[in-house]
Amino acid sequence: MIGPGNALTDVVGVLVGHHHELDPDATLGSGAATGCTVVRVPGGAVAAVDVRGGGPGTRETDLLDPAASVRRADAVLLSGGSAYGLAAADGVMRFCEEAGHGIPLDPLDPARVVPIVPGAVIFDLPVGDWNLRPTAEFGYRAAAAASREFERGTVGAGVGARAGALKGGIGTASVLLDIGITVAALVVANPVGSVFDPRTGLLWGAGTDGAAALGLRTPTPEQLAAANALPVKGTVLNTTIGVVATDAPLDKAGCRRMATTAHDGLARAVRPAHSPLDGDTFFALATGTAAPPPGPVPPPAFPPNLGLLDAVCTAAAVCVERAIVDAVVSARSIAGIPSYSELFGS
Repeated sequence: MIGPGNALTDVVGVLVGHHHELDPDATLGSGAATGCTVVRVPGGAVAAVDVRGGGPGTRETDLLDPAASVRRADAVLLSGGSAYGLAAADGVMRFCEEAGHGIPLDPLDPARVVPIVPGAVIFDLPVGDWNLRPTAEFGYRAAAAASREFERGTVGAGVGARAGALKGGIGTASVLLDIGITVAALVVANPVGSVFDPRTGLLWGAGTDGAAALGLRTPTPEQLAAANALPVKGTVLNTTIGVVATDAPLDKAGCRRMATTAHDGLARAVRPAHSPLDGDTFFALATGTAAPPPGPVPPPAFPPNLGLLDAVCTAAAVCVERAIVDAVVSARSIAGIPSYSELFGS
């Protein structure tokens, strides 16, 4: 069933904050239209990542390999600005250091910590002024703003996002499993691929739940014709990035598997996904704050929590699929990029 807030922050201990600059008269090439989003986990969470796109822009992803020594992350940065936007992670680190969040590395001084802040970026430079990108100050402000309540759509890292020919943005979703485990996703939808079926106008991501369940209605022939007449996105670099999280007690290998299945949700909602023109990246976080009831014990050759992991991974894919729908439906038009709601009246 859907979580109480249908948001990433339904996972207790996970916070989300945005910071962006957006001029009301921004165009393709002028004005401010970029930002970043920070997922912060005070106290840290087990973390992993799966990078599938052909053109990723990332930071600290090697550290999240299950074979690497560090097991936990303190925050995740999702940013606009292409590779320039990775600078925003410095501000997130500064905020975490001031808050005392990170790996304590000096037994004589607990204030000396090294925050672990992996991140990924989208290519949004053509939207607004090419030279305006998220800075360390953006990251600091987004981290400081992180809370359980946050906006969706054309905010944070989603300000300059484009989903194919349509306006992209920030979307989120959550699932509460009947075993008391919460799984959730937050996505920045900026793919080169299409997010809607050109035959019906309905979003590809409505395939699992159905259009009615997501509050979508079938477009009129006139609306469909207008949408199909839109020019293709036409940029070399794109990318859909996001975070999936759970309160289940997963290790790094389990988190990696959850990040992997998150991409299944992306492939359901975007066609094509994982192209050479995308840098599709999903981070996974596990807080371990929930205690699921014991399930069937698998054979000794398998992990003891195999059934739990399977349920979490299945839900992660559904959450990503729904979050992409949420991103597209919640987005509003800027810089002449039409939104789905503007075209289809959803």
